[in-house]
Amino acid sequence: QQLATLRRQIATALGDVDREHVADGEVGGMLTMLIRNGQVAAHGCHGDAAPGRAMTRDTIFRIFSMTKAVTSVAMMMLFEDGKWTPDDPVTRFIPEFAGLEVFAGTDSAGRAMLEPLQRPPTMRELMSHMAGFGYGFGPTPADQMFRERNPAGAASLQDMVERIAGAPLLGQPGTAWRYSMANDIQGHIIETLSGLKFGDYLRARIFEPLGMVDTAFHVPPEKWDRFASLYSHDEEGKLVAGSRWGGPVSTDFRAPPPLESGGAGLVSTIDDFARFAAMLANGGALGDARLLAPGTIAAMQANVVPDEVIARGNPFPAFNKGLGWGLGLMTVHDPAAAGRIEGKGTLSWEGAAGTWFWADPENAIAFVGMIQNFEKAGVNGYDGSGRLRPIVYSSLIAS
Repeated sequence: QQLATLRRQIATALGDVDREHVADGEVGGMLTMLIRNGQVAAHGCHGDAAPGRAMTRDTIFRIFSMTKAVTSVAMMMLFEDGKWTPDDPVTRFIPEFAGLEVFAGTDSAGRAMLEPLQRPPTMRELMSHMAGFGYGFGPTPADQMFRERNPAGAASLQDMVERIAGAPLLGQPGTAWRYSMANDIQGHIIETLSGLKFGDYLRARIFEPLGMVDTAFHVPPEKWDRFASLYSHDEEGKLVAGSRWGGPVSTDFRAPPPLESGGAGLVSTIDDFARFAAMLANGGALGDARLLAPGTIAAMQANVVPDEVIARGNPFPAFNKGLGWGLGLMTVHDPAAAGRIEGKGTLSWEGAAGTWFWADPENAIAFVGMIQNFEKAGVNGYDGSGRLRPIVYSSLIAS
């Protein structure tokens, strides 16, 4: 009875925050789910999935960069299979990268200056966005060269790595943390090491064992009426359906894509991803399905961003002495130093359209939130670090 009362209190508190965001016109709709000890402790469902269609628990969302978490787990499963080690050079698996050059600034005419690669990036650096790759979002000539190669528009993962091989790294491996297409590159490595198509490997080794029945790289016709609309704000600040952002929104999720993006390509539901997050929070297992050993989860939790890199500052995310990046995900390796209230080793990340999650093994907690608005992505506040996390963790006192 005490647990039931506590659950109602948490659900009410979380629901008040969710409803406020919908009522204020911040988002069209919002789903949240709290998992404790592998069980749903509270969930909220508010607003519309699309104009005239109410949000439901089985609504399907574009999770964009939360795909990275899934790809990272797949990589760590192959690590457990003995297929790679953190100190392996990436060129062992992608020989096309042997001739990479590195951006070294611009000359007096503004042209890119390139220098030789001092050493190949390691798998540890690839897993932690320390390899020197990027997304091409920046203003440098190297970013422009990357954009011109358009690896995200490749016809296959093999075509993608060949396009990336023709663009320079943004810096020497290990010298800076740069958000990048590293997880897309990992998708190619997964195909090479497993002998399976990337999506087939995810389905057989992760989705089916965890019961993630709606997670895929496309939305089949029979599920299209559950697919959420993107939202944005017009020039007057009014919330409207659709998006003004020109990124991966153009992806047509009605059909399987030619390039299965390990960095941003998946769609999922809140129940599906909550099962995935609960697996991480439970030391690599959920129910009868064990994906990873507890020691492997511990390796993912350990920060690998060097102190000197953190000391220089990083605008996204804002790393500090207690907050860094492990093998695949952001990690709170020292909560007090980071000024956070999660348990040590909490893993987290978000998606560009505002989905977010965290997995806290120390407290057996997982939390997932889902919206579809690029202007209100998790890094800007919807990850709950300001409002939702205190509600969750204060409940532990009474549990």
